[in-house]
Amino acid sequence: MAGRYVVGFDEVDETQVALVGGKGAHLGALSRTDGVRVPVGFCVTTDAFRQVVAGVPALDERLDRLARLGPDDREAIRALSAEIRRAVEEAAVPGDVATAIAAATADLGAHDAFAVRSSATAEDLPTASFAGQQDTYLNVVGPEAVLAHVGRCWASLFTERAVSYRLRNGIDHRAVRMAVVVQRMVHPDAAGILFTADPVTGNRTVSSVDAGFGLGEALVAGLVNPDVFTVRDDAVVTRTIAAKRVAVHAVPGGGTRVTEVDPARREQPALTDAQVLRLVRLGRRIEARFGRPQDVEWALVDGDFQILQSRPITTLFPVPAVDDGEKHVYLSVGHQQMMTDAMRPLGLSMWQRTAMAPMHSAGGRLFVDATRHLATPAGRAAFLNLMTRSDPLTRDALETVLERGDVVPTLPDTGPAGPPAGLPPATIETDPAIVAALIEGSRDSIAALRRDIRTRSGPALFDFLTEAFEEHKRVLTDPVSIQAIMAGMEATWWLNDKLGEWLGEPNAADTLTLSAPGNVTSEMGLALLDVADVIRPHPEVVAFLRDVGDGDFLDELPKLPGGSEARAAVEDYLDRYGMRCVGEIDITRPRWSEQPATLVPLILDHVRTFAPGESRRRFAQGQRAAERKAEEVLARLRALPDGERKADETRRMIDRVRTFIGYREYPKYDIISRYFAYRQALTAEADRLVRTGVLADREDAFFLTFDEFRDAVRTRRVDARLVRERRDAFRWHRTLTPPRVLTSDGEALAGAYRRDDVPSGALVGLPVSHGTVEGRARVVLDLARADLAPGDILVTAHTDPSWTPLFVAVAGLVTEVGGQMTHGAVIAREYGLPAVVNVPDATRLIADGRRIRVHGSAGYVELL
Repeated sequence: MAGRYVVGFDEVDETQVALVGGKGAHLGALSRTDGVRVPVGFCVTTDAFRQVVAGVPALDERLDRLARLGPDDREAIRALSAEIRRAVEEAAVPGDVATAIAAATADLGAHDAFAVRSSATAEDLPTASFAGQQDTYLNVVGPEAVLAHVGRCWASLFTERAVSYRLRNGIDHRAVRMAVVVQRMVHPDAAGILFTADPVTGNRTVSSVDAGFGLGEALVAGLVNPDVFTVRDDAVVTRTIAAKRVAVHAVPGGGTRVTEVDPARREQPALTDAQVLRLVRLGRRIEARFGRPQDVEWALVDGDFQILQSRPITTLFPVPAVDDGEKHVYLSVGHQQMMTDAMRPLGLSMWQRTAMAPMHSAGGRLFVDATRHLATPAGRAAFLNLMTRSDPLTRDALETVLERGDVVPTLPDTGPAGPPAGLPPATIETDPAIVAALIEGSRDSIAALRRDIRTRSGPALFDFLTEAFEEHKRVLTDPVSIQAIMAGMEATWWLNDKLGEWLGEPNAADTLTLSAPGNVTSEMGLALLDVADVIRPHPEVVAFLRDVGDGDFLDELPKLPGGSEARAAVEDYLDRYGMRCVGEIDITRPRWSEQPATLVPLILDHVRTFAPGESRRRFAQGQRAAERKAEEVLARLRALPDGERKADETRRMIDRVRTFIGYREYPKYDIISRYFAYRQALTAEADRLVRTGVLADREDAFFLTFDEFRDAVRTRRVDARLVRERRDAFRWHRTLTPPRVLTSDGEALAGAYRRDDVPSGALVGLPVSHGTVEGRARVVLDLARADLAPGDILVTAHTDPSWTPLFVAVAGLVTEVGGQMTHGAVIAREYGLPAVVNVPDATRLIADGRRIRVHGSAGYVELL
């Protein structure tokens, strides 16, 4: 049966996806796995598919048209995919291809019944399952019918759902080819799906079995609810037995039909517990064969399990690769950094090298191991208390893990618990000169970095960077710097707690910190208003900017009246803030200095929306509001018993918070300034590798770790296959939602709010900036596509400092990620915007354009 167009299962394994597609490759591997039975069959190879589609008229032109469509062009996709599908189905099958398929069918038994199943080269992969995207035909009888259904499987590469799936996932239509699996049909007593990891929680120690009578098609088509069994530690821990009123069975002569299940059997389990456990053990063997959790399609035939298909479960979030035999609890770094997007390997490895704490990567994200902090009663209490202030959802998720007691060991206390993560207490004098000295030291260190890095290239650059990272961490972990940050945060907490207790005044620090001095992030947002002031008087410049694309527009500005002043204003802004960008902790993201056109829509919005002098007016308004608030609370305190003492303590804390809270934003500015210098040097190295033919494209370097990049520069060699695999993995990682908490068992936890004090239907979150505002919700997922009007409420997934220029144009803020002291919360308070963060699924549950009411003090959002 060996040949170019047909191969048997015994001739292929999982390494031959390009020849027989994902399904065929997996079935070949399974057929050679001890203890696994696979119905006998063969694969019609992708070579046969190539021969057929070569005869389809105008296929290339149609594929070009298809590639130009977007995933939302549904009508065009439907029409064009149907046209291509008909053309493939109608294409003549070359004689040698038809002969090979007929001979293979005869070898299995020409008059038997067969299952004919699509097997595309982009399905059943670790990064994309393509489940249900192509066609399967059951109980196909006779060689002619088999050949006809093979043709339908070829054509199903261009079903509307398959085309849309590829468009959404950025997969080239020409890069995917179709093989077909032909198997002898089995007639099972029961069939269903086995997940070797819990598909809901991700827990790799739990298996789930769905089972029904007859063919599995009844479950796939949703005709019946399955019996569901959950297995852990080789025991059935839960079972739900459904009333199975119908089943699907094969019909003599071909096809299938739905039949009534005998009423006496309907509520009997499709499998016994012993059969469930036997199936799960088989699933563990299959999982070990492929090295990752599997979604297994099975059939029970005469008391024996046969495996019809196995594919990776691609929806599971990966687990950090720590093989020490211990259990761990990991916290998402992205939720603390307000950037939960997937990162490329270079971005991940650079952050790992420059961060204060050890970090593990999984799913294109970074995680810190919190197990040690949670292991002792005192450490656990201190850590959970910190989470209460920063992210209640993370605290709730951690408590869920801790209550079960099966992941984190409880160790005896060895001494008093200090601040978590090694933070020193904020024993520091309230003196603005301390902040000034810290900032001056940071500027001097960055200036030295920029001076010295210019002379480094090749292997010497990487040696220099290794040393620079130590200086980076020295500045970041400077005890005085950390004390200054903690002083501002602790003063904020003290004011909110004490003024709430003494005066019933919630979130008083929100107003007391308005227009605090030295906040480099809020200054960045106001500074763009000043750029708009320079541009506004020059209509030719404004008109020119409206037509700016993605290119460099600065060189064209001096040709226009007022253009020289406009260019100087933009360049001055970029000199101060051009190292920033959306997702700035990822060094592979392009910076504003590299793509200045990113700022143009924001500048034009400011030109249109605001009057001259708005920046100074806003800052002064915030100062006055803070001063008035301070006078008010101090006067109210003095009227209380022991009021002079309370007022004196509060005045000291107001001075303290206004001295230090602005500095809270400076270390991130320092980090990103250094990152820009690193990025410029590394991209210059990547460009050199492109010029010498080592890399095909600059961005290929982003799919290498720092050490791999260094080796590439030294050896002048790069594994192109590794780069391709990393690109595919990154595409997959972008589809995943990172959990706040992840265990080493793979369980992903998002946490929940336990509140009953909000209106029905309201979305609950974390209150971070007081006040109530009602307005139009604008759901913005891409900063460059923001279209805001005065009074709008910004709703987005997360905001890092690069979003700050947008804050001056909105009336309120709602995000899916954030905490009391993350950047978005700090700047919302600085600008006086009512804000609720940590609202799960806000961008999905709030429709763009809907009127909403944001309760920034109470922590919820009403949909009006």
